Amino acid sequence: MSSEYQQTVQWLYDQLPMFSVIGPGAYKPGLDTSRTLDTAFGHPHERFKSIHVGGTNGKGSVSHSLASVLMAAGYKVGLYTSPHLVDFRERIRVNGEMISEEAVVDFVRRYREYGLGCQPSFFELTTIMAFDYFATQGVDYAVIEVGLGGRLDTTNIITPILSVITNISLDHVALLGDTPAAIAREKAGIIKPGVPVVIGESAGEVKEVFRQKAEEVGAPIVFADEHPLNWREEDGRTVYSWVRTHGPCVPTSECIEVACDLIGSCQPKNAATVLAALDFLPFVHREAIVEGMADVQARTGLMGRWMRMADNPETICDTGHNSGAWQYLAPRLAAIAELRTTRIVLGFANDKDVDAIFSMLPKAATYYFAAPDVKRARSAESLLALGEANGLNGRAFASVKEAVDVARKESAPDDFVFVGGSNFVVAEALAI
Repeated sequence: MSSEYQQTVQWLYDQLPMFSVIGPGAYKPGLDTSRTLDTAFGHPHERFKSIHVGGTNGKGSVSHSLASVLMAAGYKVGLYTSPHLVDFRERIRVNGEMISEEAVVDFVRRYREYGLGCQPSFFELTTIMAFDYFATQGVDYAVIEVGLGGRLDTTNIITPILSVITNISLDHVALLGDTPAAIAREKAGIIKPGVPVVIGESAGEVKEVFRQKAEEVGAPIVFADEHPLNWREEDGRTVYSWVRTHGPCVPTSECIEVACDLIGSCQPKNAATVLAALDFLPFVHREAIVEGMADVQARTGLMGRWMRMADNPETICDTGHNSGAWQYLAPRLAAIAELRTTRIVLGFANDKDVDAIFSMLPKAATYYFAAPDVKRARSAESLLALGEANGLNGRAFASVKEAVDVARKESAPDDFVFVGGSNFVVAEALAI
């Protein structure tokens, strides 16, 4: 890692408000700054086709899966996601390879030389960096993950060929609204006139919000959860049986069996969303779908989704960080805790509904509470107190590293260790 790159990234962290570090104070709703930056860099997003992916949970898995399939089909594919776990460059990839250090340095140098007079957030500048890099690299397609919300998100300056909204749950309520319908209206802001949209999971008034928005702008809409997949876990993979019929762009039925390397209770819903989206991309052939879904993590660099970190004891991490994600994680951990001694390392940001999450957790496990090293972190002591109030047996630790080390040292080889609660916790654990 060059010193010039290190200094450049440090400048980005120090000079620009960063949501993942300071929270809502870094959130800048509105697209004026994005458009100013976009104009200064020559409207780079107009030089490639894009797929826009929003939602509360599952955006990362869906985005990486779509990129993997497009790569398997032989296209040059950009992928823009957030946040990163270990290296800033994880956010911006072309065909699975992270943006080069030199490209990061060059972009920031050009931005500073332009003297635009605007004050972008970290995410605003990083988004235009991604678009500029994808245009320079000549990508055919770019999969663009929404940062926060949708309607006023920096990424919403694009006009994609396809929009995807994974699901809606209560997260960032102070910024997006305190009801599912209110949040859905913000997420629905990425639905563009005439651009097909796939909704992964919705019900009741949330479904109606999406339906009305699509009708208003003349966007073809498909609800993936109306076409559930048959699936099973087999040899460390999730195997799906999928009949390619429900998309308007697919002329004939086609039954495909897909063995995906992403496992976890939430992944069948993510896979249904991906496969429904692929119905709008009829140029992607059967072989590319099978190949791309089989190797998402290795092909795209995806980390932190029920990811094996170590063996003896088996140690798994997952970046699920809100109650919507824990509706899937908690039952899986409870099932494991019934069969094996289970130790759970947990930390959270201070804007999460931890009480709701703790009410779902298995009481048979032993807990190791720790605060990640960011300003937004909730203290380990407050987590311990809340855990005890919910009947969870645990201890507080001074750092994520200490909590992981102690959990593994206290484990027998056949015990199970889980690390999660926050992207920050997983990032620190992966860096150990």
